[in-house]
Amino acid sequence: MEYIRNFSIIAHIDHGKSTLSDRLIQKARLVSDRDFYDQILDTMEIERERGITIKSQTVCLPYTAKDKKAYRLNLIDTPGHVDFTYEVSRALASCEGALLLIDASQGVEAQTLANMYLAMEHDLEVIPVINKIDLPSADIERTRRQIQEDLGLDPERALLISAKEGTGIEAVLERIVETLPPPSGDPEGPLKALIFDSHYDPYRGTIVHVRVFDGTLSPGDTVCFMSNGAAYRVEETGIFQIVRTPVSSLKAGEVGYFIAGIKTVGDTRCGDTVTHLQRPCKKAMPGFKAAKPVVFSSIYPIRSDDYEELTAALEKLKLNDAALIYEKDTSTALGFGFRCGFLGLLHLEVVQERLEREYGLSLILTAPTVRYEVVLQDGEKLMIDNPALYPDPARIQKALEPFIRATIITPDRYMGAVMKLCLNRRGISVNYQYLTNNRLEMLFELPLAEVIHDFYDKLKSVTQGYGSFDYDLLDWRETDLVKVDILINGERVDALSQLVHRDRAVERARFACERLKEEIPRQMFKVAIQGAVGGKIIARTTLSPFRKDVTAKCYGGDITRKRKLLEKQKKGKKRMKMVGQVMIPQSAFLSVLKTGKD
Repeated sequence: MEYIRNFSIIAHIDHGKSTLSDRLIQKARLVSDRDFYDQILDTMEIERERGITIKSQTVCLPYTAKDKKAYRLNLIDTPGHVDFTYEVSRALASCEGALLLIDASQGVEAQTLANMYLAMEHDLEVIPVINKIDLPSADIERTRRQIQEDLGLDPERALLISAKEGTGIEAVLERIVETLPPPSGDPEGPLKALIFDSHYDPYRGTIVHVRVFDGTLSPGDTVCFMSNGAAYRVEETGIFQIVRTPVSSLKAGEVGYFIAGIKTVGDTRCGDTVTHLQRPCKKAMPGFKAAKPVVFSSIYPIRSDDYEELTAALEKLKLNDAALIYEKDTSTALGFGFRCGFLGLLHLEVVQERLEREYGLSLILTAPTVRYEVVLQDGEKLMIDNPALYPDPARIQKALEPFIRATIITPDRYMGAVMKLCLNRRGISVNYQYLTNNRLEMLFELPLAEVIHDFYDKLKSVTQGYGSFDYDLLDWRETDLVKVDILINGERVDALSQLVHRDRAVERARFACERLKEEIPRQMFKVAIQGAVGGKIIARTTLSPFRKDVTAKCYGGDITRKRKLLEKQKKGKKRMKMVGQVMIPQSAFLSVLKTGKD
């Protein structure tokens, strides 16, 4: 055990985590130069394109240190986005130490701080690493000051590297061996192993990623999951060396995988504890919680014939993404589809892109909403995430919505713009403090519903890209909730309904009407596009009809002749409106989802 080191790399988005992983893998010579490619641990096309890690990976690096001893370094990679904070916390619970990566040009940002606190909660040894020192805009001294003032770490112990060019990688490996403590545990005790990830293999079933804390896990053992009591017989154990490498057993302190013919990823929950069925451990690892979706949206195929393909695609996607939940849904405007729950907006985008790319589907998503708690007059509580299920307002006693605590780090010159943005979104300013002489940390309490609509993009705009954002769920608070319906030609279109705060209702309805006016093609009759709350119309635009100039043939003569022709045309338009149907193009639904200016 003394020659094992389990560590993770944590950082804000785009600070070079995947690039550093690449260099460590090359240094360990796990992959030949001919087979190597950038972002080797990022297996999804979307990850490679966007330069973000969505699905964390693990790799076991053999390393011979300067003292000539052979070590095994287990790198447990973590996702970088705030949506996947729980997965990061489970990965950190499997480690003894972490490399805290900081961009030399950007400095300490919101998720740098949040991940640092996560690492401290798990009592990890943190090694600060300053990356991208090769950039012309790199300011190493300023970054050292931030490490001391913002993070409270020793700036002199910070390693200087350039992951892109491979500078300083040897020093990182040596520091890991010297500074990080070896794992502890009893190989002879009852098995206690933490699941920190899993993925699906079409031939072998679920591959469960575990860190063994006590005991030994071997093929032939019968293991059980402590959260749901499911028992399975282990077929294979092994370690990750880019490819899966089988080993005879996994002992205390080691990181690897096991295969036990598990058909559904849902059985293997991230953060659960695995133990032997015959000789279980006394208590499970702390910190386990089931992944809860916070953002909801309905997905419909553009062509109704694609419904079967969408069903099959979601089933396959669910095998690799246990956090995705979905149930059947139907809409009079869009037909059959699914109501889905996501961890956040990035998770929603990733699922949408994967369905469109990997399965060749064309989809429509309804406006993303959060889950509201509605208390009825008779005391019954309902959880509502779909506007179609919103009860009659006369039956409602009160409605509650989720609030978040948002941490925003920005240069102080943008303080006013950030404050205005957050207050416009019904935010409450809790506190702000100077981290350095020109950088602020601002704390706000914000309704989650206001954040899921392009808040992050707006924050980047008002801070010219320098603002960084991190959040965690806080509590539920009472809100004045209304359902905004969109009527086209007097008919309610259920797929365009939205649940919004009363103060925002007129603005949202007006915006939706304007967008629809641009997208719906003109008809032979006048079309009214209205926004309504209950029976009250709060916004309206009118789509003008095509008109034939019926008076063109009248050269002079009495005015009554022209009037007679116009009256005749008017009657025809009226009759046409009664039987006419307005076809709403798919682009109209998509245009309403894009929110307007603040």
